[in-house]
Amino acid sequence: MAKIKDRATLKAAIKRRKKAVYTPVVPEQQLGFIHNNVDCIGCRACEIACKDKNGLPPGPRFRRVQYVEGGTFPDVFAYKVNVSCNHCAEPACLPTCPTGAIWKRPDNGVVDIDSTLCIGCRRCEAACPYGAPQWDPEAQIVKKCNLCIDELEAGRKPYCVMACMMRVLDVGPIDLLRLHQYETKAIAPHEEPVRAVKNFADPELTNPSIVFVAHSKGKVEK
Repeated sequence: MAKIKDRATLKAAIKRRKKAVYTPVVPEQQLGFIHNNVDCIGCRACEIACKDKNGLPPGPRFRRVQYVEGGTFPDVFAYKVNVSCNHCAEPACLPTCPTGAIWKRPDNGVVDIDSTLCIGCRRCEAACPYGAPQWDPEAQIVKKCNLCIDELEAGRKPYCVMACMMRVLDVGPIDLLRLHQYETKAIAPHEEPVRAVKNFADPELTNPSIVFVAHSKGKVEK
């Protein structure tokens, strides 16, 4: 009976979704991330904390620390770029979901997912230019970062932020982060936040809620 009930719920969700006209949600306040590529040591504590919080099996990673190395001696370089779901202003994943499982919270702009409505079609995974939706092979559904919404509602920071020993990762109102007007240890007074770094998808695609303190070798020419 439970399976029949679930199937009926999914059919109703799909029918309701087909009738809906997608209009981007403009939240009361959009939260977003800041990551300092220069001072990050690549310890992956944020990755482990995230997997622990969400009970993820081997494979899916909501947060990913990317190592970038290059150059020729003596001009060599190495830095880290730390990304997860960017909770975009115009998320590409949301309108592709046939059941409406993905939705954007109107109060803080978090792009969340209702796992009970996910049918595992993986359209969101294909649509996202940042690789945020993650396929869970055990549950056979897609999961993603929801900014530890339960922690936010309790007045705390997400697990990844709390686990960062170098304090190079933080979350706050994205409009203030872009203007360097939010108090955080992730950026120094003389540093400049930027919307993209090399090999990061064009922010004009979805208007992601993230800024970086870019390494000199990772800066994108304006």
